[in-house]
Amino acid sequence: MITYVFPGQGSQQKGMGQGLFEQYQHLTDQADQILGYSIEKLCTEKSYLDVNHTEYTQPALYVVNALSYLKRVEETGRKPDFAAGHSLGEYNALMAAGAFDFETGLRLVKKRGELMGRITGGGMAAVIGLSKEQVTAVLEEHRLYDIDVANENTPRQIVISGPKKEIEKARAVFENTKDVKLFHPLNVSGAFHSRYMNEAKQVFKQYIDSFQFAPLAIPVISNVYAEPYHQDRLKDTLSEQMDNTVKWTDSIRFLMGRGEMEFAEIGPGTVLTGLIHRIKNEAEPLTYIPKKNPAISAHLKEKRNVQAGITAESLGSAEFKQDYHLTYAYLAGGMYRGIASKEMVVKLSRAGMMGFFGTGGLSLKEVEDAIHAIQGELGKGQAYGINLVHNMKHTESEEKMIDLLLRNQVSIVEASAFLSVTPALVRYRAKGVKRNQNGDVICSNRLIAKISRPEVAESFLSPAPENMLQKLLRENKITMNEAELLRCIPMADDICVEADSGGHTDGGVAYSLMPAMTSLRDEMMKKYQFRKKIRVGAAGGIGTPEAAMAAFMLGADFILTGSINQCTVEAATSDKVKDLLQQMNVQDTAYAPAGDMFESGSKVQVLKKGVFFPARANKLYELYQRYGSIRELDAKMLAQLEEKYFKRSIEDIYKDIALHYPAADIEKAEQNPKHKMALIFRWYFRYSSKLAISGSEHSKVDYQIHCGPALGAFNQWVKGSQFENWRNRHVDEIGKKLMTETAVLLHERMQSMYQPSHETDNIKIKV
Repeated sequence: MITYVFPGQGSQQKGMGQGLFEQYQHLTDQADQILGYSIEKLCTEKSYLDVNHTEYTQPALYVVNALSYLKRVEETGRKPDFAAGHSLGEYNALMAAGAFDFETGLRLVKKRGELMGRITGGGMAAVIGLSKEQVTAVLEEHRLYDIDVANENTPRQIVISGPKKEIEKARAVFENTKDVKLFHPLNVSGAFHSRYMNEAKQVFKQYIDSFQFAPLAIPVISNVYAEPYHQDRLKDTLSEQMDNTVKWTDSIRFLMGRGEMEFAEIGPGTVLTGLIHRIKNEAEPLTYIPKKNPAISAHLKEKRNVQAGITAESLGSAEFKQDYHLTYAYLAGGMYRGIASKEMVVKLSRAGMMGFFGTGGLSLKEVEDAIHAIQGELGKGQAYGINLVHNMKHTESEEKMIDLLLRNQVSIVEASAFLSVTPALVRYRAKGVKRNQNGDVICSNRLIAKISRPEVAESFLSPAPENMLQKLLRENKITMNEAELLRCIPMADDICVEADSGGHTDGGVAYSLMPAMTSLRDEMMKKYQFRKKIRVGAAGGIGTPEAAMAAFMLGADFILTGSINQCTVEAATSDKVKDLLQQMNVQDTAYAPAGDMFESGSKVQVLKKGVFFPARANKLYELYQRYGSIRELDAKMLAQLEEKYFKRSIEDIYKDIALHYPAADIEKAEQNPKHKMALIFRWYFRYSSKLAISGSEHSKVDYQIHCGPALGAFNQWVKGSQFENWRNRHVDEIGKKLMTETAVLLHERMQSMYQPSHETDNIKIKV
């Protein structure tokens, strides 16, 4: 097999393309018309435009690469089995694969070059001699947080990108670092393939959306993922390429893993040939194959009989992924007060995963603004969901939230902390329900219920309760037809079994819960003769490939992560919280009373390392149980609460409560001293959450940070890698890493389990 590789910026030179322009005069004329200047003169005449300026470099290289490719095919009569390109060269690879024609590719490249050329004040430099992990460690050690890794050209050639002043600082650092052979600043005007390209990316994303792409005839390896392009995410991937690392090393390793592979560089120079030679000498092939990627699986089936292993994309339920338009059976749960942010949701969706925006503690206006922002960023078929937290004390707020979700056509909801099905959920489920041509009941509005108790699971695995249907019918909130159809389907499309987790938890053990829940699911499916399978997912404690592997082995159709996403760039909490979370280990959590369910004694799991919140929260609950009112507390305890816990007087706190709580609550508090005490103590929980999210310097020890041991395990797993620093953690990247390494681990374990016993007969023991 052969792969054609196309060079990017850095390979340009005056004189390139000579002879090609004349040979392909019709395409040269076409290029001149699109660009508004002579492409031949740009490439061959020194006194003409500067071919080293990004605005001109990119179209020039694209044209020369394209014409070189056409000549190669004409001369050899052979098209490649795979194609890859370095940065700009990826457009030529896609052209070779038939995604678009010469003209379309040039229009895209022209726009890309213009946008990237406008970004000034940045710089790039090649660090030779260190691995990516070593480069990242040096940047972190010297607090060069404004610099990103732009290119992984070889295992020991890493390109960094950032503000010009920061690159200059980095030069002095790296030139005095052991094993650095060369620090070479690049002749560029911008910080390409870094966060500083985000604005350009957004504009380009809008531009590219108007184009139509054809199916790929051959697999093209993506710079972003080091795996073949997915047809349905082609536009998004091209946009993401602008501000993401060029993973050239792993791209070549992936191709090396496909078997006997020849590489041919198409275009000016031999830069890529040299890089590939070094990669072959310094790195091992990547042998896994993304089985579910049609671009490669179908292609390789024709070429050779390859036995594809377990892959990141093959994990979990295929039907589940199909229903939600996902590449990976991977979800990220909603986190309180929008910590699971709109940025997080969008990032995951574009990567073929699904996230839920965290609505708990937010106003309806804040939730609606977030929904509009998410919908504005995502296209049709890109999955996202909204988290809905049960509020047993204020059912009217739940009803208002459902109204908002229906009004904004939110079709996927993560139902959290529900103790049973509620009328609001039934009403949400009812809207848009219908039968298809086959007679199957189809729901427009889908529910994924997060549960930890079998009795709660049973209510979601059953049809809507009859008494609720009758009530909603009487109130004219649903129709007779909707009620009839709801009697034929379960309340939830899918359930997610939540074991011991951050935030609200029943402290369940996954090894016990999952078998019990899957068995219950099977029982309820049989009881009600549901035609469509209800999928069961796993959540709680998942932060490493070992944990994810265990979940899938227990029968999980998908996994859902939580705590690990709180310590990422996209999480909408303070840097101070993330700094604390980055340092935690598996033993650094504790249980504390839940502020929203304080009186019932419900628990949340929180960070204990570096904070006093768990101890203080438990003390408040102890006082609530022991005393009937605030007045019963002695003067010493009252002083401790006001001075150390609350930083405010009890009187001031109650005045604040009276201004913001419903009149009925305040009236009850005036009649019931114990209820008044509960309201005052619950104020501390809201206060401690706000301190953490805002990163207040006022009282760091009172930060309330919901978190489970999964993050501690994750921290240990990524120690020494680029992900050790939370500033390098992006939700989509850690999701892909977790799924990919889970697949590799599971494949290895399965192989070892089924290894024939006779293979060990001839092993000799050396002494």
